[in-house]
Amino acid sequence: MDKSLALAAFGALGQPTRLDVFRLLIKAGETGMSAGQIGETLGVRQNTMSANLAILSRAGLTRSEREGRSIRYFADMDGVRGLLAFLMEDCCGGLPELCQPVIDGIACAGPRTSTMPDEGTTGR
Repeated sequence: MDKSLALAAFGALGQPTRLDVFRLLIKAGETGMSAGQIGETLGVRQNTMSANLAILSRAGLTRSEREGRSIRYFADMDGVRGLLAFLMEDCCGGLPELCQPVIDGIACAGPRTSTMPDEGTTGR
């Protein structure tokens, strides 16, 4: 990932609703969610949700698939991987063993204690 795409990703995630959408899609995994489901879950209007999904898509963080008349959205794990690789590119000055705890900490290891989205916050 180059710097301009990384900046676009950070910009996209720097808005509360988009961050909530992205985290929700990460949680949904391979199942993904329709725009309507995402909006309903987060309490966001359809036109606002469409704009936010478009920004996340342009930033390389989400992808979509048409299902008949609706569109299903997914976290783009290649984009996530690219962003994390960009951040960790020069990690620990060539001592990968120092970076391993960070990598282990973000790897899927079962349920976490935090909830998503934060109760009472929709980021609108």
